[in-house]
Amino acid sequence: MLIAIAEYAARHGRSPVSVRQKAVRGGFDTAVKIGRDWLIDSDEPYSDHRRSTGRDPDHPRETA
Repeated sequence: MLIAIAEYAARHGRSPVSVRQKAVRGGFDTAVKIGRDWLIDSDEPYSDHRRSTGRDPDHPRETA
């Protein structure tokens, strides 16, 4: 079922702006633009492919 970007963002705890930007860039397989509105399948996963820096957050930073 296709839903609006704002509803998709709310369901996934994301900002509607960032979801819209990802749709514009082709980050979703099911996102379609109808007129001025973006729709996306409600079952589409929100994948985040950013890489971690590998830094341990519990390890104190070295000071010079």
